[in-house]
Amino acid sequence: MAIFAIGDLHLSLGSSKPMDIFPGWEGYLPKLEANWRKLIAPGDTVVLVGDTSWAMNLKDTREDFAFLQSLPGEKWILKGNHDYWWTTRAKMERFLADNGFTSLHILHNNACTVDGISLCGTRGWPFDDTAAQDAKVMAREAGRLRMSLSAAGEGEKWAFLHYPPVYPGACARELVDVLREFGVTRCWYGHLHGKAIRFAVQGEQEGIQYRLVSADGIGFCPMKIGG
Repeated sequence: MAIFAIGDLHLSLGSSKPMDIFPGWEGYLPKLEANWRKLIAPGDTVVLVGDTSWAMNLKDTREDFAFLQSLPGEKWILKGNHDYWWTTRAKMERFLADNGFTSLHILHNNACTVDGISLCGTRGWPFDDTAAQDAKVMAREAGRLRMSLSAAGEGEKWAFLHYPPVYPGACARELVDVLREFGVTRCWYGHLHGKAIRFAVQGEQEGIQYRLVSADGIGFCPMKIGG
């Protein structure tokens, strides 16, 4: 069973916010589906690192989630900054079950173990704003990351974040310290698009290997990261 990662799908099948209007996103959905079906088998696992749907509330995600359900593999979904539909994990899991979205799962304050590797993560937060309110959110996200990693138990742990935890010459120290505390050596993230992709850290910092997996950053092709 292989493990893949991709983020920032920005699906809008149930809303009127198409991404095709942006340079580089023309015809992205058929391209994404073709790549997905070529690479991913039913027994594989895909981590979606946030900004999955443009829906403003949970009920309006049905068409987007139905599209994901139609694709092979088990999908674990992180929260992104544009996932306005996000609510409590219990409500989301009930919604998925009630609608028959059996291959979709929520990665939030928990962990998923695949072939002895624990997949953990949280949204994260931008670290270039030092306002008190933002400091509180960053502390909360660090706590959620710690909770997810703690849920993993023993064995190798891989981390996934929506916001980049590192930039050239800077990092979200609160999050990086948690990753190091739990011995994480591999981390994937999204959020960066277009010209911002050039600033993505793609390599090792402080013993952790980082990779960007935003959809346009990897050519709308899920990245195989294990298996």
